Amino acid sequence: MVSGFSRTVITMWLFTAVAVAIVALAHIAPTRFFLDAMAGDRAVWRMPRGAPPTVYLTYDDGPNPTTTPDLLDVLAREGVQATFFLIDEHLTEETAPIVRRMFAAGHAVGLHSATRRHMFMTPATLGRTLNAAADRIEQLAGARPCRAFRPHAGWRGGQLYEGLAQIDYRLVGWGWMLWDFNWLRERTADSTFGRISTRISPGDIVVIHDGDESAPRRDQRHAVDATARLIPALRTRGFSFGTVCRNGG
Repeated sequence: MVSGFSRTVITMWLFTAVAVAIVALAHIAPTRFFLDAMAGDRAVWRMPRGAPPTVYLTYDDGPNPTTTPDLLDVLAREGVQATFFLIDEHLTEETAPIVRRMFAAGHAVGLHSATRRHMFMTPATLGRTLNAAADRIEQLAGARPCRAFRPHAGWRGGQLYEGLAQIDYRLVGWGWMLWDFNWLRERTADSTFGRISTRISPGDIVVIHDGDESAPRRDQRHAVDATARLIPALRTRGFSFGTVCRNGG
C-alpha cells in the first residue's frame, strides 16, 4: 500500500518530469512549439494560406557540388523557385558558382548551420556569426541572402531568438513530418515522396537535404529524384510553389 507521503513524492517527480519534457520540447521539437509562439512573427513554421494554394520547397546543408547542380536543373526544368539554407563552411571558391546560379534563377538563399552550438551563443555572438556568413555569401556569390536562419535540427532558445531580433532575422522551420528524415534509415526518394505528398497542405514548408552537414560532397540523389516527382504530383493537385523569404531583405 502506498502511503500519502509516497504518493506526494511520486506526484512531484511526475510533475518535474513533465515540466522538463515540455521545456526540452520547446527547444528541440521539430515543429512549432510554445517558445515559437512567444517569438511571434520572428518564428516562421508555415506560410500564410492564400490563393492559389502554395507550398514552399526548402533545401538544407548545401551547397553540395555533387547534388545541388542536378537539383537546380530539375527546378529550372519545372519553372519552380525554392529556398536554399546554406552552411557557411560549405561555401567555397568551388561551390560559389552554384550559389550564384541560385541567385540568378530567382531562388531564395538563407543561412543554416552544421552545429547546434548556435543555440547556446550569446545574442551578440549569434548576430556577428550570421552577419559574417551573409557577408561571405555576398562576397563570393555577388548577392546578399535573406534575413532568414534555420538552426541545425531546429534547436533554438530564448537567446537565439533574441540574437535574431537584434539583426532583424527570422527563424524558418518546417511543417510536421514534412521532411526527408527517415528515422535512422537511409533517405530514399520513395520515402521522401510518400511522406511529403500525403501530408501537404497550403502554406506548408517542406525541408529536403541536398547536402550533408558532415560530408559536403555526399551524393543526396534522393533530393533530386523526390523533387522531380513531387513538383508534377503537387501541381496536379492545384498547388503552386513559392519562396519563404526575399534575398537581401
